[in-house]
Amino acid sequence: MKRTRIKELFRQKELFSEKSVTVCAWVRTNRSQAQFGFLNINDGSFFENLQVVYDTNLENFDEVSKYRVGSSVCVEGVVVLTPEMKQPLELHAKKVTLLGDCPENYPIQPKRHTREFLREVAHLRPRTNLFSAIFRIRSVAANAIHTYFQDRGYVYVHTPLITCADCEGSDQMFKITTLNLNKLPLAKDGKVDYSKDLFGKQAFITGSGQLQGETFAMAFGDIYTFGPTFRTENSNTKTHANEFWMIEPEMAFCDLEGLMDIEEEMLKFVVKYVLDKCPEEIDFCDKFVEKGLKEKITSLLESKFTRIKHHDVIDILKKANVKWEFEPNYGEDIAKEHEKYITEYFNGPVFITDWPKDIKAYYMKLNDDNETVAAVDLVVPQAGELMGGSQREENLEKLMARMDALGVDKEGIDWYLDTRRYGGCVHSGFGMGFERLIMYLTGIENIRDVIPYPRTPKNCEF
Repeated sequence: MKRTRIKELFRQKELFSEKSVTVCAWVRTNRSQAQFGFLNINDGSFFENLQVVYDTNLENFDEVSKYRVGSSVCVEGVVVLTPEMKQPLELHAKKVTLLGDCPENYPIQPKRHTREFLREVAHLRPRTNLFSAIFRIRSVAANAIHTYFQDRGYVYVHTPLITCADCEGSDQMFKITTLNLNKLPLAKDGKVDYSKDLFGKQAFITGSGQLQGETFAMAFGDIYTFGPTFRTENSNTKTHANEFWMIEPEMAFCDLEGLMDIEEEMLKFVVKYVLDKCPEEIDFCDKFVEKGLKEKITSLLESKFTRIKHHDVIDILKKANVKWEFEPNYGEDIAKEHEKYITEYFNGPVFITDWPKDIKAYYMKLNDDNETVAAVDLVVPQAGELMGGSQREENLEKLMARMDALGVDKEGIDWYLDTRRYGGCVHSGFGMGFERLIMYLTGIENIRDVIPYPRTPKNCEF
């Protein structure tokens, strides 16, 4: 049996007009009447459903009229174009075969379900219109990211998920062990003796592939990583999860200005790619998730990305005629309300640069004022922070001094310092949370609804 995918029918409808095809799919709705009926079916290849018209010419008409939502079927029939109707085409059935029945208590019925309920049946929610759109956009956006970097000669590096290198702080990283937790080996000082563990020392699940990525950038020039990362943060906000995906490029011979150029170009490329490849999904999200979504992300393509220093941002916030929940201060991070105000103030995406060194990581380049670092956060309308990056500190002595000041263990990452000892150069990199990007592209407000199976505090189902 050669089956035709529904996407092919919609994308090449003239080619299939009056042709016989076989389609295998799941029933979304079944409206049966005395002499004929309509099956709405979807095979997962396309966002829109295919309407199947069946009548009493079918040998098993009575059976087909009772096929329930969720059942899988095989339909053989003739494609008929219907330009005057709501749908552009329909399939007139010659034969309908039940492949897999579905009971009446199937949870995904043709009605609007709450997102909270659908999280409880995360294994079934891709069958709904909303999550069909979200996860198709996620797939296309992932391909867009690979396409952007691959077309520009970047090397895709698979950095390790198991690591002994501390990039984001060990208090933020999951610990892994093969030791018997009920009978831990102890050293003389009473602490766990990790020399008895599988790797001979304490190991973690990575929170970032940046450090290993930098080593490859010192060999290939331009590299990127794209994979899962993990944080132990006990946060129940709509924008945090304990497992998420990150895009982390590292570029040799690239300063902060060049980094911002790449961030802007990449984001515009991905947005355009998704708009071109997922028009039906974007239209659905625009209609049912966030009114004005399509205009928001389309306008980004023509937006001028403002570049402004953190100090100047605080100046603007302090002068604003707004009663802040969190008062803006020069030596501190900015809150969500501040990000929202700044993007509205400049009417578009904003690069905030030159952050106070005391609130940023040790590997960021120290500026000449000795108070700020060459770091940048990109904040976008409605979504807030989307990317964070910096020019890396290429001076070995300054990097080691920063590590000492912040109490970072140099011994554990001495190999990382070799990137400065052996032919070091100006280099930069950034990280973008993939789920934050999908939230921006779909208008979805909760990170739990853009990950197939979310991992959040007290939630590790499926």
